[in-house]
Amino acid sequence: MSAAYPAAQDPHHLGHGKPEDESRGHGGGGPAPVRVVVGYGFWIFLLSDFVMFSSFFASFAVLANATAAGPSGRQLFSLDSVAWETGCLLASSFACGLASLAAGARSRPWYFVAMAATFAPGAAFLILEGHEFAQLLASGDGPQRSAFLSAFFALVGCHGVHVTLGLMWLLTMMAQVFAKGFRADILRRILCFTLFWHALDIVWVGIFTVVYLTGVAR
Repeated sequence: MSAAYPAAQDPHHLGHGKPEDESRGHGGGGPAPVRVVVGYGFWIFLLSDFVMFSSFFASFAVLANATAAGPSGRQLFSLDSVAWETGCLLASSFACGLASLAAGARSRPWYFVAMAATFAPGAAFLILEGHEFAQLLASGDGPQRSAFLSAFFALVGCHGVHVTLGLMWLLTMMAQVFAKGFRADILRRILCFTLFWHALDIVWVGIFTVVYLTGVAR
């Protein structure tokens, strides 16, 4: 085993003398590299999340007209407010892409700037969404008002919870880069966060189309 890759780091000789990111699989000299395993596992997580959101979308589609003689989307939704929410999330996703590029270039200053630019519009999105929910609840149009509103709060609220968790993850990644730099394991986490944040953007485009645009048209 080479001196650059001591036995203490690979006691079972799984890497066959190669660093973890260079092993090429069982047919090419060892198991799959960690970045491949982590990426594959995270894609499975994202797909399971999409399945969950698909069930919420299906429930909303079935219950969209079940207003129980109450208000429908045409009376409740403000496209101006939702347009601002959409713009904030799209801007945040664009900044997240820049942060990923900065991490690839190992540029700490630009990474922190881009991550801050990701956080700010993401937080603004949550504030606008929270304001929308507060207005609906104050007017008595909460999830208990009708099956339509139950499905609405479940779908949009679930996405909001994901955005909240994403922002907490974002702050964690900023702290880890600040403390440890761009280590290989941290770069993998940044990649996973980027995939997660862009996936939330895709889900929101579906919500904007299916819930708000269709709701107002209906």
